Amino acid sequence: MTQAPVAPTTPRTSALVIAIKKKSDGSASLACRRADGSVTWQRQEGAQGRFFPRHDLTHYAVETVLGLDQAFYGLVASGWELSDFGHPWPRGPMPVEAIAAELIVGYLDSERAAGTTWSAEEFNAKAATYHGVRGESPRLELREADLDLIRQTRAALFARWDALPKGDTLELPFPRGR
Repeated sequence: MTQAPVAPTTPRTSALVIAIKKKSDGSASLACRRADGSVTWQRQEGAQGRFFPRHDLTHYAVETVLGLDQAFYGLVASGWELSDFGHPWPRGPMPVEAIAAELIVGYLDSERAAGTTWSAEEFNAKAATYHGVRGESPRLELREADLDLIRQTRAALFARWDALPKGDTLELPFPRGR
C-alpha cells in the first residue's frame, strides 16, 4: 500500500496554511493564512466543533488529491473569507469546481456517518442524480483510484487530528497551481 500524501509542499511555498486548533473544551477553530499574510478564521463550538474539523480535513484530502484550485481552500487562498461561504453569498455563486468538491465532501461525510463505503460508480451515480435534478451535466467523474487515495489521505489526516493533544494546532500547507 502506498502512503497517502498529506502535505504536498512546505508552508513557505504554500498559497495557504490551514490551522485547525483542537481546544480543551471540545470546540475547534479554523484559521487560514494566505501567502500575503492575511488571515480568515472562525470558531467552531459545540456540535460544530466536533463535526467541522473532520469535514475541513475531508476538504483538504479531496482538493489536494484531485488538484482542485477553485474549490474551498483555493477560493480562500485567492481572498475569499470564510464568511463568504453562505447566505447572502457576497462573492456570488460558487465556481463549478467548488460545487463538485462540496458534493464529494458531503458524500464522504454521509458515508462516514452511515458507516458505509460507496464505490466510485455509486458516487458518480449520486452526482449525476444531483446534477440531473438541476438540469446540469455532472461536473466531475471520480475514478476508483482517486477515491481510494482520497480515503487514504483523509484517514492519515484523521489519525493526525485524533493524536493531536487538546490545545494544539494541526497545520497543513495548501499549494495552488498544481
